[in-house]
Amino acid sequence: MTAFPGGPWTRTQAILDIIGGVQDPAATLPEGASVAERIAALDKRDRARLGGVARELIGLIGRWDYAARAAQWPPEGDWRTWLILAGRGFGKTRAGAEWVRMQAEMHGGARIALVGASLAEARAVMIEGESGLLAIAPDPGRITWESSLRRLTWDNGAQATLFSAGEPESLRGPQHHFAWCDEIGKWPRGEEAWDNMAMGLRLGAHPRVVATTTPRAVPLVRRLNGMAGVAITRGRTQDNRAHLAPAFLATMAEHYAGTRFGRQELDGELIEEIEGALWSRAAIEACRLREAPPLSRIVIGVNPPAGAGSTSDACGIVVAGLGDDGCAYVLDDASLQGASPEGWAAAVARAAERWSADRIIAEANNGGAMVESVLRAAEETLPVLLVHAAHGKVARAEPVQALYARGRIFHVGAFTALEDEMAGLLLGGGYEGPGRSPDRADAMVWAITELLLGKKTRPGVRSLS
Repeated sequence: MTAFPGGPWTRTQAILDIIGGVQDPAATLPEGASVAERIAALDKRDRARLGGVARELIGLIGRWDYAARAAQWPPEGDWRTWLILAGRGFGKTRAGAEWVRMQAEMHGGARIALVGASLAEARAVMIEGESGLLAIAPDPGRITWESSLRRLTWDNGAQATLFSAGEPESLRGPQHHFAWCDEIGKWPRGEEAWDNMAMGLRLGAHPRVVATTTPRAVPLVRRLNGMAGVAITRGRTQDNRAHLAPAFLATMAEHYAGTRFGRQELDGELIEEIEGALWSRAAIEACRLREAPPLSRIVIGVNPPAGAGSTSDACGIVVAGLGDDGCAYVLDDASLQGASPEGWAAAVARAAERWSADRIIAEANNGGAMVESVLRAAEETLPVLLVHAAHGKVARAEPVQALYARGRIFHVGAFTALEDEMAGLLLGGGYEGPGRSPDRADAMVWAITELLLGKKTRPGVRSLS
């Protein structure tokens, strides 16, 4: 390509500079867009201004060194392990395969391990898949796949051999310069297979491994997530939307947005169970519904913060309803972080109007009568019930958790921040969830207590109204 001398690594910035000189800054591009996506976004006027250079740019669209998004490039730095924790469809397999191809082409005679959950999966995905090594080869005539030997050979002598993580002993003897480990979150004998692979990664001056996986809170993934020398790339399914069917993305969002499954499989979050948690993630998922039945009451639980400003705790504001079936339904989490008293009081008033709430249950420990006055200043007719907590948040939550266990409480939709706090409350006391305090969870407890436990059985509560 005459317009851009030098290799693809050195040409990239020059190309971006040329595109930036003609492209409208307001052009809609996904975050972390690839060079190819930026080229494809050039409109007719942009291309006309570039003249013959535009044709050369368009010719780059199919090449990986320009089609890759920034998150699919190897990170900078002196890493030994590159861990790609990302949602399905992010492009993990393509990133792993292209990295292996680059190592093989740059290092003649290199020995590379390709490790999958099983030999069948490794072959189907890493070798023969649509983003596998055979499919991405620029010149298929330069590589040879020997199925019986589980070996892929380049014409410069580099070799990549398949291994199964289900057979860790097979990794004990061989030694390698590089390795690609796919879907380590589902490896049947993960840590044993990884350790044997790592001990054999000892050839050359700088042996490296790429691990590609959808996040799962298994011991191996948790271990790598906190290990020194590991560079981590995180990403979501949505990041690769330019190459995914819009109908697929819409369906996934409709069915899984905000759920634990969606956060893990689509958003690429590593969601861990906390030992001794009052609520397990599975228990929360089991109570999820898409819509509520007819409701006879709707209340709002409010846990006001002690202060105001960006460093203060959130004001927990949770809406719940009582169904005609005698069960409670969490309907909305309208909590606010860093709001002034007037700000969170206005949010409570808006929620009350939106849901036609018949009562506001507000904890009065932080501010006493001030809480009621602030709420009434926001809306004079708010039906406020002030309650005083005599015990800690976990003690108040335990009777409510028992109702969840009995199938008496459901979540209508997904409430990510609230559910993360619930999963951080510990049996016997303590909190290991996000933020300093489970304010959303506490607001939910107040609302459910009002609906299902009744005035006589509220745990550690003295009514102030």
